[in-house]
Amino acid sequence: MFKYIIEIEGMKCSMCEAHINDVVRKTVNCKKLKSSHKKNLTTFMSEDLIDEDYLKDAIENTGYKVLSIKCE
Repeated sequence: MFKYIIEIEGMKCSMCEAHINDVVRKTVNCKKLKSSHKKNLTTFMSEDLIDEDYLKDAIENTGYKVLSIKCE
C-alpha cells in the first residue's frame, strides 16, 4: 500500500476540497482520500503506484496548482 501526499495551492474552502477529491477519485484508484484547504494537502492510499504526471495534469486542469507529490 502506498500513501500519497499532494501539496496543492488554491484550495480556499470545503467546496474546493470536494472538487479536488472528485478529480482524484476519477483519475486514480484510491482509498482513504482526504483534503484540507487549511493545510493545502490532499492525502490518499493506493494499492498501486500511480502516474503522478497524469494526476498532476488532471488537478491543474481544474485551476489548482500542484506544488509537490510525495509517495511513502
